[in-house]
Amino acid sequence: MEPVTLTSERLLLRPLGPQDIDEVHQAVQDPAIQRWTTVPSPYTRSDAETFAGEIAPQSWENGTEYCFAIFPRDGGPLLAVMGVMVRGRGAAEIGFWAAAAHRGHGYVTEALLRLAHWAFTEVGIDRLGWRAEVGNTASRAVAERAGFAMEGTLRAGTANKGTRRDTWIGALLPSDLDLPGTLPHLPARA
Repeated sequence: MEPVTLTSERLLLRPLGPQDIDEVHQAVQDPAIQRWTTVPSPYTRSDAETFAGEIAPQSWENGTEYCFAIFPRDGGPLLAVMGVMVRGRGAAEIGFWAAAAHRGHGYVTEALLRLAHWAFTEVGIDRLGWRAEVGNTASRAVAERAGFAMEGTLRAGTANKGTRRDTWIGALLPSDLDLPGTLPHLPARA
């Protein structure tokens, strides 16, 4: 898929790339991002160069992840980074972090809803998963505000910084946003 730029009411979402290295490096110095995500810690400029300058663009090219840098629609600093990681057979997973100075304004929820709509209508995704380490209440709150159904806890569901950690999981389906899926959904009977 060719890289695309998306907009929402307040936001501009464009492919993450080499032009974002400095802002990514600066934002990921935040201890909360290093604590709750799988980014390296400490996070060096070389890490930002590899992620924004190589991994994100290559992932667009090979269709494994669509990573977006999120900015105010009218210009301004990097607010967040969000990626749709394709898992195959119509499934993907969303991952995100927000720069510390820009949390609490609803930007990540707004970006998540915009990216979910795009993934369902343009990428052909039928299930968008979310996961976060148990205790990451900020990430869970974003997912819940965006309409993700919480599905449970995976014991030792994530490997992060040398340990296995319990993980909350949830999902959003096209029908949750009143969109059609590419395949019919046959829910289990109660």
